[in-house]
Amino acid sequence: MRQEEVIERFRRTGALLEGHFVLTSGLHSTQYLQCALVLQHPSEAESFGRAIAERFRGQNVETVVAPAIGGIIIGWEVARALGVSSIWTEREEGRMTLRRGFTVRPGEKVLVVEDVITTGGSTRETIEAMRAAGALVVGAASIIDRSGGRSDVGVPRVALATLDVPALAPANCPQCAAGVPAVKPGSRKK
Repeated sequence: MRQEEVIERFRRTGALLEGHFVLTSGLHSTQYLQCALVLQHPSEAESFGRAIAERFRGQNVETVVAPAIGGIIIGWEVARALGVSSIWTEREEGRMTLRRGFTVRPGEKVLVVEDVITTGGSTRETIEAMRAAGALVVGAASIIDRSGGRSDVGVPRVALATLDVPALAPANCPQCAAGVPAVKPGSRKK
């Protein structure tokens, strides 16, 4: 799947938003990729999942792990395409952890899958949780990388589309300075 096709699918489903947004990281941006709007269409989710899975065939991935909530659907689709289990991490007392009876074995090969990476924070936290549980993290993936390829999560990482969308601290945000209200469409409320 080519980058242009990924972005076109976001546009077609209304998932590429323009305005003044507060990202999960707390940074501000003029663009927001609302993956829920594109992933609500099973055929789109399946296509993205298959495309990510192709990048990891032959790496003996045993489990796909996704940070909740944004990564759950795409993580499921990648796992389905690879024929492996799909689990997720959640925040408990501010830390990513496995809950709901999910476990990994020492040495289990896992792939961390997220919908969008901006700073890589949720992906890094999920990788740390997996390593703490004894898993071997073989890589990380996302549908979109908003960092222009700059986010380092400590393992090999791929994205179906890489964008360089500025994400600014509120103190440096021109829209904040102009008094334009910001909206927070993401799932995590800080």
